[in-house]
Amino acid sequence: MKLVTCMCTHALRLDGSLKPLFLLKETILKVSIRLLSFTSSCDSQCMFDFCLFSAIMTTGKLQFAYSRGSDTIMAVRMQFLGREASIIIFILILAQGFHYSRTCDCDQQYFCNCSSNHLQQVPKVPANALGLDLSFNQIESIDMSDLSPYSELKTLNLHKNKLKFIHKDAFKSQHKLEVLDLSLNNLKNLSSSWFQELNSLQQLNLVGNPYTTLGPAPIFQSLLNLRMLRFGSPSLREVYKNGLDGLTHLDEMTFVGSNLRLYENGSLKAARPIGLVSLSLQNLFQNNPELVSKVLQDVSHPETLLIIKDVALRTNTSTEPFKSAREGGTKSLSFQNSTTTDEAMTSLLMVMDGSSLSYIGLEDVHLIGQGWWQKASYTHYESLHTAYIRNLDIQGFFRFSSMMQLGFLLVHLHKVSVINGTVFVIPRETTPLLKNLEYLDLSQNLLSDLTIEPTLYTGFGAYQNLNTLNVSQNVIKSLGLMSRLATKLKSLTYLDLSHNSFVSMPENCSWPATLRFLNLSSTKLRKLTPCLPSSLTALDLSENDLMVFNQRFPQLTTLILTGNRFMKLPQGELFPRLQTLLIQRNALRMFNGNDLRRFKTLQYLEASNNNFVCSCEFVSFFRHDVDHFITIRDNRRYYVCDTPFTLRGDAVDSVRLSVFECYMIPAVLVLCSLIIIVLGLIVVTCYKFHIIWYLHMTKAWIQAKRKPAVGRLVEELRYDAFVSYSQHDAEWVEEILVPELESAHPPFALCLHKRDFQPGRWIVDNIIDSIEKSHRTLFVLSEHFVTSEWCRYELDFSHFRIVDEHNDSAVLVLLEPIKKETIPKRFCKLRKIMNSRTYLEWPEDEEKRSEFWGNLRAALQRDE
Repeated sequence: MKLVTCMCTHALRLDGSLKPLFLLKETILKVSIRLLSFTSSCDSQCMFDFCLFSAIMTTGKLQFAYSRGSDTIMAVRMQFLGREASIIIFILILAQGFHYSRTCDCDQQYFCNCSSNHLQQVPKVPANALGLDLSFNQIESIDMSDLSPYSELKTLNLHKNKLKFIHKDAFKSQHKLEVLDLSLNNLKNLSSSWFQELNSLQQLNLVGNPYTTLGPAPIFQSLLNLRMLRFGSPSLREVYKNGLDGLTHLDEMTFVGSNLRLYENGSLKAARPIGLVSLSLQNLFQNNPELVSKVLQDVSHPETLLIIKDVALRTNTSTEPFKSAREGGTKSLSFQNSTTTDEAMTSLLMVMDGSSLSYIGLEDVHLIGQGWWQKASYTHYESLHTAYIRNLDIQGFFRFSSMMQLGFLLVHLHKVSVINGTVFVIPRETTPLLKNLEYLDLSQNLLSDLTIEPTLYTGFGAYQNLNTLNVSQNVIKSLGLMSRLATKLKSLTYLDLSHNSFVSMPENCSWPATLRFLNLSSTKLRKLTPCLPSSLTALDLSENDLMVFNQRFPQLTTLILTGNRFMKLPQGELFPRLQTLLIQRNALRMFNGNDLRRFKTLQYLEASNNNFVCSCEFVSFFRHDVDHFITIRDNRRYYVCDTPFTLRGDAVDSVRLSVFECYMIPAVLVLCSLIIIVLGLIVVTCYKFHIIWYLHMTKAWIQAKRKPAVGRLVEELRYDAFVSYSQHDAEWVEEILVPELESAHPPFALCLHKRDFQPGRWIVDNIIDSIEKSHRTLFVLSEHFVTSEWCRYELDFSHFRIVDEHNDSAVLVLLEPIKKETIPKRFCKLRKIMNSRTYLEWPEDEEKRSEFWGNLRAALQRDE
């Protein structure tokens, strides 16, 4: 084993004529690798190659540019190492955690996600990137040039890295940056120079860094457009005025200072009231209430929602700082992720007595005690109209006495939310205190058919002003019971019954005439009945098991059917005023203009994630015509094809169907018609131009070509002449020509088609075979001959023999005068033969006929 350290500080030169145009950012690349036995035989060049390759592997960013003349070559030549070296490199890759192979994912919105990539420095991304997420990496510093190419950035997330150093000009080119997250790093000092050029910055997060002091030098004064600021950490000890008083647009501020020791008055006071202030001071309420009072004094205002997080209020002392909140006119106060007791809550109510508090919130609060509220029963909270309680955990709830002692608070409440608080009933004795209640949210609790009736008891004027009721995510099973109870709520307009298990729906129900919005989503409904009120303007039936919708709703403007099993759009005539229809994630096959025309007033449709059949009609309608009827409000790329199989998963907008696919039956009919027509034309053409004959002629020509070029053997010649004539000239041939030649001495053997052709054989084969077996071919020419197709075949093949075998096998007898001009063009072979051969004319004068017969016998005579 040998430890080798490669010090690569070279300006590499791969070729003498190549000029290096790069620098390695003036960085020395050091790669330490434990080499095996191969290192002892590896020369300096080998080691250099290994260093270079290792450097490339570990940095993942090395680029080389060489120029020769005007050409630029982006290349690098690398030597291949041996097998042992490859193994070592693989081990090195594993040791480096594969960080070099990880790349940033940049989407079409120019947002690059480089999160959780084990990066140790800012990676290279497109220069036009608008967002860059570098969270959960191992970046320790940001140099001046790391971010300079990205002047278009609007969002930069460096959350949860190991940042220790940021150059003062690191963000100099980020004039358009709007969101900057530097939380949970190792920044021990904050510098105002970082933010000098960030004129557009709106959100800044500095929480969780180990800086101990904030101020007194102004840090945030240049961030004139800042709207959200989060800062502080458990390490923070001292806070001075730091420039917040110059921020005129600040809407939200989060401050963490659980171990704060020194606070200068006015440090958290902005130029104007902040809409939301969240404070995480933890045990300071108990350990240093005076300091907390100073903080609350700066942030309390009637227009500010004050959120106290991560606090433990156990004694009267811990609530004393809220006097500053009362004096500051705080109207909205919320506790989150806190622990308190009934004693501390009673003390808080007494401290805030007579305040203008209108909103109280308890989220993720753990309550301890036995519920003794008597001391607070004489406080005054006439302005308190909203109570928001979520995830309240009451330790030993069974030991709590009745909360009737808090009835003085319930009397004035207009809005109450108790979410996920294990509420199973509101006693009848309590409901009469809720005469002014307009909004009640009891979702995510344990209300059942047994307890919902006393909970909604309307005796003594209870709930008469209630217009919104939310009992979703309980264990109610009777829709009929809920309709009967809702009927007594004379002002009810909004009812949320979602995420209960109704399963079925009664045929008839009674509802308050004022009801306008009904939410029955995720209630396991399988069938709709006339139970639903026709007065509704909005109906949510999503996430059920519905397939048919037949009820008429004359006032309905919004219908939500997402997540059911509808195979087609409901009938538009049932909804004369419907404006918005949501029917995603169903089993829709398609829809067309006729379906949408039935909805007289429909404006918006959301129907993505269905099983669309991408027929030509639907694809054409969706791509070109649907926008003429309604507005598709969800993303069109989620309208995808389910069938045909070849298009499954393709976006409907991207489908391009051929004419054949669109008009299958007409296309098949047209294609079949064309095929029949073409076949008919082929048949007619073959008949008219004797294609079959020419094919046989070609076959015969090929066969003849395979024979030796010498003349045919004598024993193969069966006839002295094959007589080719028209049927109209048969009388002259049979009664004059044949007797004259066959009775001669020696007689001539003539081949006549009428007599010598083989029965049952194709006539063309007979012609070819007879001519092949004849010494001569005797053509009896007349006007009838030139109009006979069969004579033409015989003439063609005879001409072929003359040309191919170089003989004089054709003998022409002109039975009657024929002008060459009258011979049809298709008898071009006859013209050629008549121009190149001497022919015999049948004399009308009987005295000359003996000479004719002599010349004919001489022409037919075989050569010895």
